[in-house]
Amino acid sequence: MRDTQTRRPSSLALAASALGLTLAAPLAMASDAAERLTERLDPLESYQASFEQQILDGSGERLQDARGEMWLSRPGMLRWEVEAPYTQTVVSDGDEVYLYDPDLEQVTVQAMDDRVSHTPALLLSGRVSELTESYEVEHEEDSGDDVFTLVPTGADTLFEELRMTFDGDMLTELWMTDSTGQRTAIVFSDAERNVDIDDERFEFETPDGADVIREDAR
Repeated sequence: MRDTQTRRPSSLALAASALGLTLAAPLAMASDAAERLTERLDPLESYQASFEQQILDGSGERLQDARGEMWLSRPGMLRWEVEAPYTQTVVSDGDEVYLYDPDLEQVTVQAMDDRVSHTPALLLSGRVSELTESYEVEHEEDSGDDVFTLVPTGADTLFEELRMTFDGDMLTELWMTDSTGQRTAIVFSDAERNVDIDDERFEFETPDGADVIREDAR
Protein backbone atom coordinates (compact mmCIF):
# COMPACT_ATOMS: atom_id res chain seq x y z
CA MET A 1 0.00 0.00 0.00
CA ARG A 2 1.39 3.39 -0.95
CA ASP A 3 0.81 6.46 1.19
CA THR A 4 1.61 9.50 -0.96
CA GLN A 5 1.13 13.26 -0.77
CA THR A 6 -0.59 15.07 -3.62
CA ARG A 7 -2.63 18.10 -4.53
CA ARG A 8 -5.51 17.45 -6.89
CA PRO A 9 -9.13 18.56 -7.22
CA SER A 10 -11.19 16.99 -4.44
CA SER A 11 -13.83 14.42 -5.39
CA LEU A 12 -15.69 15.03 -2.15
CA ALA A 13 -18.26 17.36 -3.71
CA LEU A 14 -19.78 14.26 -5.33
CA ALA A 15 -20.59 12.93 -1.88
CA ALA A 16 -23.67 15.04 -1.79
CA SER A 17 -24.92 18.11 -3.53
CA ALA A 18 -27.82 19.69 -5.33
CA LEU A 19 -29.51 21.48 -8.25
CA GLY A 20 -31.80 24.54 -8.43
CA LEU A 21 -35.59 24.74 -8.25
CA THR A 22 -38.19 27.04 -9.80
CA LEU A 23 -40.19 28.56 -6.97
CA ALA A 24 -43.24 30.76 -6.88
CA ALA A 25 -43.69 32.00 -3.30
CA PRO A 26 -42.08 35.30 -2.19
CA LEU A 27 -38.71 35.21 -0.44
CA ALA A 28 -38.62 35.45 3.35
CA MET A 29 -36.34 38.00 5.01
CA ALA A 30 -32.81 36.65 5.50
CA SER A 31 -32.93 36.67 9.32
CA ASP A 32 -36.31 34.94 9.32
CA ALA A 33 -35.08 32.38 6.78
CA ALA A 34 -32.01 31.57 8.89
CA GLU A 35 -34.22 31.17 11.94
CA ARG A 36 -36.55 28.82 10.05
CA LEU A 37 -33.59 26.73 8.85
CA THR A 38 -32.20 26.59 12.37
CA GLU A 39 -35.55 25.27 13.58
CA ARG A 40 -35.28 22.44 11.04
CA LEU A 41 -31.65 21.53 11.68
CA ASP A 42 -31.06 22.20 15.38
CA PRO A 43 -33.02 19.13 16.54
CA LEU A 44 -31.31 16.92 13.94
CA GLU A 45 -28.94 14.48 15.66
CA SER A 46 -28.83 11.74 13.05
CA TYR A 47 -30.25 11.00 9.61
CA GLN A 48 -30.25 8.00 7.31
CA ALA A 49 -31.83 7.56 3.89
CA SER A 50 -31.58 6.07 0.44
CA PHE A 51 -30.81 8.54 -2.36
CA GLU A 52 -30.91 9.01 -6.11
CA GLN A 53 -28.48 11.49 -7.66
CA GLN A 54 -28.34 13.17 -11.06
CA ILE A 55 -25.57 15.39 -12.43
CA LEU A 56 -26.35 17.75 -15.33
CA ASP A 57 -24.13 20.11 -17.28
CA GLY A 58 -24.86 23.80 -17.77
CA SER A 59 -27.14 23.10 -20.74
CA GLY A 60 -29.19 20.57 -18.79
CA GLU A 61 -27.75 17.45 -20.43
CA ARG A 62 -27.62 14.53 -18.03
CA LEU A 63 -24.04 13.46 -17.31
CA GLN A 64 -24.47 10.86 -14.60
CA ASP A 65 -27.03 8.96 -12.52
CA ALA A 66 -26.27 7.20 -9.25
CA ARG A 67 -28.05 5.74 -6.25
CA GLY A 68 -27.06 4.59 -2.81
CA GLU A 69 -27.48 5.07 0.93
CA MET A 70 -26.27 7.63 3.47
CA TRP A 71 -25.96 8.00 7.24
CA LEU A 72 -24.95 11.06 9.24
CA SER A 73 -24.53 11.81 12.92
CA ARG A 74 -23.57 15.03 14.62
CA PRO A 75 -21.00 16.31 15.03
CA GLY A 76 -19.20 15.79 11.74
CA MET A 77 -19.79 12.09 11.02
CA LEU A 78 -21.00 10.87 7.63
CA ARG A 79 -21.10 7.70 5.54
CA TRP A 80 -22.14 8.03 1.89
CA GLU A 81 -22.24 4.83 -0.18
CA VAL A 82 -22.85 4.90 -3.93
CA GLU A 83 -24.13 1.49 -5.02
CA ALA A 84 -24.87 1.88 -8.73
CA PRO A 85 -23.87 2.24 -11.51
CA TYR A 86 -20.45 2.25 -9.82
CA THR A 87 -19.33 1.72 -6.23
CA GLN A 88 -17.83 4.49 -4.11
CA THR A 89 -17.73 5.17 -0.37
CA VAL A 90 -17.16 8.42 1.51
CA VAL A 91 -16.67 8.30 5.28
CA SER A 92 -16.09 11.15 7.73
CA ASP A 93 -15.13 10.32 11.31
CA GLY A 94 -15.18 13.99 12.36
CA ASP A 95 -11.42 14.46 11.91
CA GLU A 96 -10.71 13.14 8.41
CA VAL A 97 -12.71 12.33 5.29
CA TYR A 98 -11.99 9.13 3.33
CA LEU A 99 -13.03 8.61 -0.29
CA TYR A 100 -12.69 5.00 -1.41
CA ASP A 101 -12.91 4.02 -5.08
CA PRO A 102 -12.70 0.20 -5.34
CA ASP A 103 -12.33 0.27 -9.14
CA LEU A 104 -9.16 2.33 -8.79
CA GLU A 105 -8.17 0.55 -5.54
CA GLN A 106 -7.54 4.01 -4.14
CA VAL A 107 -8.35 5.83 -0.90
CA THR A 108 -8.16 9.63 -0.79
CA VAL A 109 -7.80 11.12 2.69
CA GLN A 110 -8.38 14.78 3.52
CA ALA A 111 -8.49 16.59 6.85
CA MET A 112 -11.80 18.10 7.93
CA ASP A 113 -10.77 21.68 7.18
CA ASP A 114 -13.26 24.47 6.55
CA ARG A 115 -13.55 23.82 2.82
CA VAL A 116 -14.17 20.10 3.15
CA SER A 117 -16.67 20.54 5.98
CA HIS A 118 -18.67 22.81 3.65
CA THR A 119 -19.44 20.05 1.17
CA PRO A 120 -23.25 19.79 1.09
CA ALA A 121 -23.67 16.50 2.97
CA LEU A 122 -21.18 17.45 5.67
CA LEU A 123 -22.94 20.77 6.17
CA LEU A 124 -25.84 18.81 7.63
CA SER A 125 -23.62 17.13 10.21
CA GLY A 126 -22.01 20.39 11.38
CA ARG A 127 -23.07 23.14 13.74
CA VAL A 128 -26.11 25.11 12.63
CA SER A 129 -24.74 28.42 13.95
CA GLU A 130 -21.66 28.09 11.71
CA LEU A 131 -23.87 27.30 8.74
CA THR A 132 -26.07 30.37 9.12
CA GLU A 133 -22.99 32.56 9.69
CA SER A 134 -21.24 31.32 6.54
CA TYR A 135 -24.18 31.53 4.12
CA GLU A 136 -26.88 33.95 3.12
CA VAL A 137 -30.15 32.08 3.66
CA GLU A 138 -33.46 32.62 1.87
CA HIS A 139 -36.72 30.73 2.37
CA GLU A 140 -39.64 30.00 0.08
CA GLU A 141 -42.61 27.64 0.11
CA ASP A 142 -43.35 25.35 -2.82
CA SER A 143 -46.47 23.15 -2.74
CA GLY A 144 -46.34 23.04 1.04
CA ASP A 145 -42.62 22.21 1.22
CA ASP A 146 -40.05 24.54 2.78
CA VAL A 147 -37.18 25.38 0.42
CA PHE A 148 -34.04 27.09 1.71
CA THR A 149 -31.48 28.67 -0.62
CA LEU A 150 -27.93 28.99 0.74
CA VAL A 151 -25.37 31.24 -1.00
CA PRO A 152 -21.81 31.18 0.41
CA THR A 153 -20.47 34.49 1.70
CA GLY A 154 -16.85 33.39 1.14
CA ALA A 155 -15.04 32.83 -2.15
CA ASP A 156 -13.38 29.44 -1.53
CA THR A 157 -16.40 27.13 -1.72
CA LEU A 158 -17.40 24.03 -3.65
CA PHE A 159 -20.73 25.42 -4.84
CA GLU A 160 -22.35 28.69 -5.87
CA GLU A 161 -25.79 27.87 -4.56
CA LEU A 162 -27.31 25.10 -2.45
CA ARG A 163 -31.00 24.45 -1.93
CA MET A 164 -32.54 22.22 0.72
CA THR A 165 -36.15 21.05 0.55
CA PHE A 166 -38.00 19.91 3.66
CA ASP A 167 -41.36 18.15 3.94
CA GLY A 168 -42.15 19.10 7.53
CA ASP A 169 -39.02 18.25 9.50
CA MET A 170 -37.75 15.73 6.95
CA LEU A 171 -35.08 16.67 4.40
CA THR A 172 -36.23 15.35 1.01
CA GLU A 173 -33.92 17.00 -1.56
CA LEU A 174 -30.53 18.68 -1.95
CA TRP A 175 -29.83 20.73 -5.10
CA MET A 176 -26.49 22.32 -5.94
CA THR A 177 -25.05 24.54 -8.68
CA ASP A 178 -21.27 24.96 -8.95
CA SER A 179 -19.17 27.70 -10.57
CA THR A 180 -19.07 25.89 -13.95
CA GLY A 181 -22.87 25.75 -14.16
CA GLN A 182 -22.89 22.01 -13.48
CA ARG A 183 -25.89 21.03 -11.40
CA THR A 184 -26.40 18.08 -9.08
CA ALA A 185 -29.74 16.88 -7.73
CA ILE A 186 -30.17 14.42 -4.85
CA VAL A 187 -33.57 13.07 -3.83
CA PHE A 188 -33.89 11.16 -0.55
CA SER A 189 -36.33 8.34 0.22
CA ASP A 190 -37.04 5.98 3.15
CA ALA A 191 -35.52 8.65 5.38
CA GLU A 192 -35.34 8.43 9.18
CA ARG A 193 -34.09 11.10 11.55
CA ASN A 194 -32.79 10.90 15.11
CA VAL A 195 -32.44 7.12 15.08
CA ASP A 196 -29.59 5.23 16.74
CA ILE A 197 -26.65 4.73 14.36
CA ASP A 198 -23.69 2.67 15.58
CA ASP A 199 -20.46 4.70 15.69
CA GLU A 200 -18.75 1.88 13.79
CA ARG A 201 -20.69 3.02 10.74
CA PHE A 202 -18.38 6.07 10.63
CA GLU A 203 -15.11 4.18 10.98
CA PHE A 204 -13.04 3.48 7.87
CA GLU A 205 -10.50 0.70 7.46
CA THR A 206 -8.29 0.87 4.39
CA PRO A 207 -8.73 -2.28 2.27
CA ASP A 208 -5.65 -4.43 1.72
CA GLY A 209 -3.72 -3.41 -1.39
CA ALA A 210 -5.38 -0.01 -1.80
CA ASP A 211 -3.24 3.05 -2.54
CA VAL A 212 -3.66 5.89 -0.06
CA ILE A 213 -3.45 9.47 -1.31
CA ARG A 214 -3.34 12.19 1.33
CA GLU A 215 -4.41 15.58 0.05
CA ASP A 216 -2.37 18.47 1.44
CA ALA A 217 -4.12 20.84 3.80
CA ARG A 218 -5.00 24.13 2.16
